[in-house]
Amino acid sequence: MDVLSDVMAFVRCGRPVSARVSWRAPWGVAFRSSPGSAGFQVVLRGSCWLLPPDGGPVPLSVGDVVFLPHGDRFGLADDPSRPLAESDCGAHSELFTSAGLGGAGAETVILSCGYRLDLDRTHPILGALPPVIHLPATLGSHPELRAAVELLAAEIEAPRPGTDTVVSSLLDMLQLYVLRAWFDTRDEPCTLSGWAAALADPAIGRALDALHRDPARRWTVESLGAHAGLSRAGFARRFTALVGQPPLAYLTWWRLMSAARLLRETDAPVAQVAGRVGYGSEFAFSNAFKREFGVAPGRFRRQAATS
Repeated sequence: MDVLSDVMAFVRCGRPVSARVSWRAPWGVAFRSSPGSAGFQVVLRGSCWLLPPDGGPVPLSVGDVVFLPHGDRFGLADDPSRPLAESDCGAHSELFTSAGLGGAGAETVILSCGYRLDLDRTHPILGALPPVIHLPATLGSHPELRAAVELLAAEIEAPRPGTDTVVSSLLDMLQLYVLRAWFDTRDEPCTLSGWAAALADPAIGRALDALHRDPARRWTVESLGAHAGLSRAGFARRFTALVGQPPLAYLTWWRLMSAARLLRETDAPVAQVAGRVGYGSEFAFSNAFKREFGVAPGRFRRQAATS
């Protein structure tokens, strides 16, 4: 599994929600802060204004996609000077729904989607993202992203048998396509920082991809450096500067996060989980897991089953 796919499958938890909302002028709505959540706003018809947590109003038109990875407060309105009413959207938990709100004027249709993040397992790649990612619609750009948006809108507008599964899968696709598009549209690589720079760096990107594809392998700094095409010392310096952790510290952390996912989502015995993430003994794995999570693997699984 490549790094982006691995990370996105790892951090999302719970049931996603989505809605197709028809707003009619005059309208303005404020979405309160929701730590531990991430959401999309996609303009399907008409136009409106995004009122971000920082900075001035941003005009949105048909096909524009906005991703808010940190659950920060933001507003949407037909006019940037419009007073904003507090939204109660957080009180709803439907996988998909449709609604019509606002006045009787010009219509704007917005696809609004979101999902919860497991804050105990949040990957640093999400923390490195800006508060708002705005991808303007440009003719011929990001065709996969546009196709996912069209399919998602169609499923929500006219649910049919199997729509639950289709919507959940399309939300995963939308997340990945948004991140791909954002990384692809960054300026020169030298302007990137943190995880964005790590994934864009050919050498460190190769090492991360190899590490994520086979976390159980007996990796060393030297073998990871060879995979990246760098000397041991040069690789260690570059990896630490971009990722924020030394290579083997990140490997250990990722192994334990992956083990937590296996404990939550499978019935595999603890000893088998230990082997699948690279530990030679259940005892060593249990000690490392307890240092990271504060509880033994078995207890962690029981707690996860009741949460």
